[in-house]
Amino acid sequence: MTLEPPTHSAFLFAVSVAQAYSALIETADREIGLGGKLFDAGELDDAGRALVVAANIAGAATLVASADRLAQKQALRDGVADFLVNSLDEALRILKNQLRKRETVSVCVGLSPALVEGEMSGRGVQADLLRHDLSIAPHHEALIFREGEETEPGLRMIPALVTWRVDSGRPQELAQLDAIAIGCLDQDDWQARRWLRLSPRYLGRPAHGLRLLAAHSEFAARFWEQLREQVDRNQVAFAFESCSWFRGAPDQFRFDPGAH
Repeated sequence: MTLEPPTHSAFLFAVSVAQAYSALIETADREIGLGGKLFDAGELDDAGRALVVAANIAGAATLVASADRLAQKQALRDGVADFLVNSLDEALRILKNQLRKRETVSVCVGLSPALVEGEMSGRGVQADLLRHDLSIAPHHEALIFREGEETEPGLRMIPALVTWRVDSGRPQELAQLDAIAIGCLDQDDWQARRWLRLSPRYLGRPAHGLRLLAAHSEFAARFWEQLREQVDRNQVAFAFESCSWFRGAPDQFRFDPGAH
């Protein structure tokens, strides 16, 4: 049985989450991430959804707002928000408890963002991180390599986006590729390790079966080299596909034992 590839919208959502995560995790603690930090994600629009998921992965306690009932329900179904409440008071009770324990939570208030912001300002509630301090660059801009900025030996400096998936959708096969990817990371790259450990849980249904990592071209080259070696040794004997984007161009590595 062949696993259906992720839709274009699911892919773009995962990319947006990865880029938001990269911005958030810069200020995080190695052990607890953003545990104990309150993030105000503003409105639950498309960008807001990506920011909430990124904050979940980074470990923050997140507040988001929307008066759109369909958007609220969708956020709960997709696991973007953990709780849907009707007032800022309810949201703060949940958030304060999780902040005290330095645990992750996301709370959506079923009111307009402007109303929630006004109440927060009037009560002196201040977030540690604010949505307007973050920007998510379009993935095609973030991954473009500009001539003259870096030479070929500096592969570590060239942004790369790497994805992988298995045809069967079997968790154990995907976990095998995950382990190869983790082995290709720099020893001190705890941010990427946290992403690979937690992003499958929080990306949820929209990106089911897809692994995605915003890294550098050195990682991409190392990952594909390890994939080829394990295929040659028959240590990987299942169908999979990996794609990478750097210098603004895509490349693909696909292995299908049934095609030989």
